[in-house]
Amino acid sequence: MKYKLIFLLTGLLIYFSLQAQHQAKAILHYIFPEFKSGTILMKNGTRNNAMLNFNAATEEMVFDQNGQILALAETTLNQLDTVFINDRKFVLLNNLFAEVINQNDYKLFIQHKCRIIPPGKPSAFGGTSQLSSTSSYSSWMGNGKVYQLELPDDYKVNPYEVYWLDNGSGWKSFSSIGQIKRFYSKQKALYNTYTKENKVDFKDQGSVTGLIHFMETNSH
Repeated sequence: MKYKLIFLLTGLLIYFSLQAQHQAKAILHYIFPEFKSGTILMKNGTRNNAMLNFNAATEEMVFDQNGQILALAETTLNQLDTVFINDRKFVLLNNLFAEVINQNDYKLFIQHKCRIIPPGKPSAFGGTSQLSSTSSYSSWMGNGKVYQLELPDDYKVNPYEVYWLDNGSGWKSFSSIGQIKRFYSKQKALYNTYTKENKVDFKDQGSVTGLIHFMETNSH
């Protein structure tokens, strides 16, 4: 009886682990795991409500219209002010969407991006080779897979972020901790003090924004 119970518990753990992995993979190229009720604010003050999500692979704000996923049209983008989803807001920066993290004293935006690698083609020696970035992009864009919330299991999804900071000296972008460290090289002691007391992982948005906030509010 005891062994049957252990077997059952082990099976349940494996099942839930596989389910968690599947869910994590399914939503990696979207900011939200499902479409959320949001608001599109136009420059003329008009507000439009829609079921929204952000596709990091195509870097498009998309909406669900009767089960069909569509991206905001260029005519809308030209007059767009802000997109609100839950308690988060997005604006256009260099013609691409960026999430607004801070606008007081300094501006900090994040661009959510994603690399999708389709399954490789069989090679002459029995292995697989990945397609070129151009053909890979066209292959999964053309068949519409990238607009689905769930991608096929053989697709690899690598999300990443680019941070944009303007503290009064113009916009600077960061795609690694090393770049942030070099940016604050004149405040090296302050930077070292913070990073010794706080673990900063570039894959952890909260730890990166915490570091930048500390530097911006204590460097002056």
